[in-house]
Amino acid sequence: MQPALAKLEVKNLTCVRGVRVLFRDVHFSIAAGRALVVEGANGAGKTSLLRILGGFLAPAAGEILLSTSNTVLTDAEERGQHVGWLGHQDGLKPQLTAKENLSFAAQLYGRRADVAPLLDWAGIARAADFPTHYLSAGQKKRLALARLKASGRALWLLDEPFAALDVAGKHLVEQMLAEHCASGGIAIIATHEALALNAEKLTVGAAP
Repeated sequence: MQPALAKLEVKNLTCVRGVRVLFRDVHFSIAAGRALVVEGANGAGKTSLLRILGGFLAPAAGEILLSTSNTVLTDAEERGQHVGWLGHQDGLKPQLTAKENLSFAAQLYGRRADVAPLLDWAGIARAADFPTHYLSAGQKKRLALARLKASGRALWLLDEPFAALDVAGKHLVEQMLAEHCASGGIAIIATHEALALNAEKLTVGAAP
């Protein structure tokens, strides 16, 4: 079982992609049980910020500190062990069924989750045995949300989680985020849409 999170602190973070500085000197602190919404125009660096926090990209400068109940992590790989990721790409294996994809993910995260309740929660139980490439974009997003829920990770990073979802699906996202934070998790969400959640806000923009 992973130790509980205390907070995530970012100090003077700068992101450079190619020869372009996307943002510089970004700083914030988010405590366990809280959500942070990242806002900004297209190309401002919202996705890059999430990828840096997840350990997929290295920052050009700055420091990321993840405090748990018993230590402070500064290494990206160690921090990544606490990260649950939901990105633009669904990351699903198209030849596997929805059920097989979710079972594979649960095993990858080292969890023995009963995937049937998760598929039912996501509203795709009737498509459980369909190869994923037959699913609609909305069904694939719901499956990716179920995978995130199954991860057991405390630090959630979500990039445009409402994309491809109908009204019911968007409500599902808000509900799962509220429950995650209520259980002591941290959620950082990059989105252009209004979020019905008590959350802090961070705006990233093109660096001068």
